[in-house]
Amino acid sequence: MSATPQKNRASRRVLAAAAGLATVGALVAAMPAGAQERGHGHGKGHGHHAPDRTVDVQLLSFNDLHGNLEPPAGSAGTVNETQADGTVKAVPAGGVEYLASSLRTARKGHPYSITAAGGDMVGASPLLSGLFHDEPTIEALNKIDLDVTSVGNHEFDEGATELARLQNGGCHPVEGCYEKGKKFKGADFPYLAANVTSEKTGKPILKPYTVWKKNGVKVGFIGVTLEGTPNIVTANGVKGLKFHDEIETVNKYAKELDRQGVKSIVALIHEGGAPASSSYNYDCDSPGAGDGISGPITDIAKGISPKVDALVTGHTHQAYVCTIPDPAGNPRLVTSASSFGKLYTDTTLTYDRRTNDIVRTAVKGSGKKGSKHHTPAPANPVSANHIVDRDQAPANDMTALIARWNTLAAPIANRPQGYISADINGRGSTAPEKPLGNLIADAQLEGLAPADKGGAVVAFMNPGGIRADLVYKASGSEGDGVVTYGESFTVQPFTNMMNVLDLTGAQLVSALQQQVSGANEASPKILQVSKGLTYTLDMTKSGADRVVTGTIKLNGEAIDPAKTYRVAMNEFLAGGGDGFAALGEGTNKLVGASDLDLFNEYLAAHSTAAAPLAPPATDRITVVQ
Repeated sequence: MSATPQKNRASRRVLAAAAGLATVGALVAAMPAGAQERGHGHGKGHGHHAPDRTVDVQLLSFNDLHGNLEPPAGSAGTVNETQADGTVKAVPAGGVEYLASSLRTARKGHPYSITAAGGDMVGASPLLSGLFHDEPTIEALNKIDLDVTSVGNHEFDEGATELARLQNGGCHPVEGCYEKGKKFKGADFPYLAANVTSEKTGKPILKPYTVWKKNGVKVGFIGVTLEGTPNIVTANGVKGLKFHDEIETVNKYAKELDRQGVKSIVALIHEGGAPASSSYNYDCDSPGAGDGISGPITDIAKGISPKVDALVTGHTHQAYVCTIPDPAGNPRLVTSASSFGKLYTDTTLTYDRRTNDIVRTAVKGSGKKGSKHHTPAPANPVSANHIVDRDQAPANDMTALIARWNTLAAPIANRPQGYISADINGRGSTAPEKPLGNLIADAQLEGLAPADKGGAVVAFMNPGGIRADLVYKASGSEGDGVVTYGESFTVQPFTNMMNVLDLTGAQLVSALQQQVSGANEASPKILQVSKGLTYTLDMTKSGADRVVTGTIKLNGEAIDPAKTYRVAMNEFLAGGGDGFAALGEGTNKLVGASDLDLFNEYLAAHSTAAAPLAPPATDRITVVQ
């Protein structure tokens, strides 16, 4: 999702300079040229008789894992499921121990099985992976037998050179190898980045596509990230890179694959949509094909060449299995499996050996809860999302992997930072103003209000940068209500440096209007504000008019358009990220501590075991619906 990009952690700010200097040319040179054949051959020992005219190819897919190796805590670790009586139940899900078990079970009896992902495998990761620059996640994906993934915006959080290291291996340029005598091997699956080119060479920085082959069956995969990646990643992360139109890029490479005789093509697209229901088993083809989904992916799907047989998508962290007609009017699957490894999609692609193409004849079936209630209607392709439930046996190799990395992380991860009296929801809150958003903004204001720290009078926090909830229940042996460093890091994993800037009252008002207009009109991004700033948001109106300017007050006083205010925000917002051009116009910049440091300092200053911090009230933004 749109979020603050992952920045170099507090302990490794030196890396920012190193990453900025590294050339994209070095990355291109490190990339193998051309397409790569893949095929783990899941289910060996089947299918050696005389080939039938058609063969069923199983496509297992997921997206937006974000380094969540352990089951995500709180509401971030549940999936909504609509029951037979119409009620909605939150089902605990996710964790790579269970994702690995789910995928391995699903592959049984399928000689032709491919596992693909839709980007954001890493980035904005919890401490267990983030502390080690996501090496643990790449190792887990190798063990899971991932065949291919597209890049997502978060793959660029630490820059193109670091992405090349994740692909090709080698120890971290600043921190070295994390385990004695072990060199990081890199991903044994290709990362595809068809629409990301080097400004210098004009060529893709990673492979644009790959071809999976087994017993004469060939399936091509083209991978792209959203064209708007530079708007949601820090400037350093995308330095020297160009991001191109998703439709044009996929169509270009679909033509190239077609010329090579690869007629079965799947596009992995890190861009998504919003289904009308949050339940993973909602039928988004009701009443008609694709009627229950909106957002950027709908237009992309309508523009992508009929040569492409299915679209695996991501980015919005939503769950859907929809049929959106292709430009020729034929049904075509568009899928997304929520986030954090909580779901996987199981799609049957019927491959015609005579045409080398996927048979696309009817609308898909919609299986309900996992294999327990999987009753798809006969159709092709058949596809359904399945819950990665935690009732199944965990995969032993993943349990061992988590334990190994946890041992290395423990001295840092387990340090208590503060105490809370109840859950403080951030990611898990659907309200425009989130309790955890208020807490983070207050921490930033308090840390940067002193004259020598910047003299801030107000702080803004982007909602996408809040990656989890603060959960009261203990995650380990620390005890209920204790916030550990690992938990606070999971909430704010980017370690963005804080900035304090001069903005006029007029610019401040413009920034608030940009939450609900321009690039953010269709899907508003409501800034979390520090205490003292109040205003009314009238969602019955449209565009900038939704912000009732006469109600904007700071500490009870109306904002003066001509006056200058010192405003605190992370460096991502200060660069105009997330469509906030007005915040990018700030002057007299002072760089402060990291957002994570300020957050932890605030927790320490405002809570004790005897007097824990209560969730803050959400009374700063009055919303008229």
